[in-house]
Amino acid sequence: MDETTFADSYRTASGLTVRKLTEHIGAQIVGVDLSRPIPADAVADIRSAWERHGVVIFRDQDLPAAAHRDFSAHFGPLIGHVVNRFNMADCPEVTILSNITNEKGEKIGADRAGMLWHSDMSFLPRPSMGSLLYGVECPPQGADTEFASMFAAYDALPAEERQRLAGLRGIHDYPWHYRTYLSHRQPLTPEEEAKTPPVAHPLVRTHPSTGRQALYVGEGLTRSIEGMDDDAGRRLVVELSDFATQPAFVYRHKWQPGDLVFWDNRSTMHRATDFDNTYRRLMRRTTIQGDAPFYRPAGH
Repeated sequence: MDETTFADSYRTASGLTVRKLTEHIGAQIVGVDLSRPIPADAVADIRSAWERHGVVIFRDQDLPAAAHRDFSAHFGPLIGHVVNRFNMADCPEVTILSNITNEKGEKIGADRAGMLWHSDMSFLPRPSMGSLLYGVECPPQGADTEFASMFAAYDALPAEERQRLAGLRGIHDYPWHYRTYLSHRQPLTPEEEAKTPPVAHPLVRTHPSTGRQALYVGEGLTRSIEGMDDDAGRRLVVELSDFATQPAFVYRHKWQPGDLVFWDNRSTMHRATDFDNTYRRLMRRTTIQGDAPFYRPAGH
């Protein structure tokens, strides 16, 4: 579902306008210049909209890297990418995603990143709480980003399936993901692999702010299910990922330069779509440190 198919809006106490983009996920926030200091009440309203809608979009923003970093830091401590070479030298909290090469013929950022459904840095004991991606140069077609509401996916499951999944844990494995899907890149170093051993997280995750339950599993980074045969666990991962990303639960963002998109990794998944690599693409991302995922039954 894209942003032309759904319309609803409300005004916040700080004077921002929030326009819903789909029934289950996504909203555009209007009335704020992110390159300038943001009042505390506006930050609180942005946080509230982000947690409610899963993804919030700001258009027509002129956002240097330092301003991108400073706005992001309102929402929590920032962490760079595990692969340090993708982080900006003079602003290491900011990660570059790009197909552009330098004078040595090396890519200046992560290219063809995130093209399978995933939640950012789910392979860490404390995965990312949120990510903020800014468009500097965007191809004229393709390179969209799709977002799925894991709240809506969980709510749509039969009650007995929700109960079954609540007792399971997914195995999130970055070195496996890198070897399986990113063979076009320079391999991870032994030190990078050592920083990211597989971790297990609940398949159903309780959102710490809203208390809502969300599926927490994605084809890209969840290798299998703890305690299950690898093949059977992998089949369940793909089945749940496919269920969660059916069109009714998805917002597709068509990028324009100056867009900043801020998503909640605790309640959404996303993936990048393909594009013609003859077009330049340059994006900047910040990542907010999160807490360890947990499952708390409703009413507890």
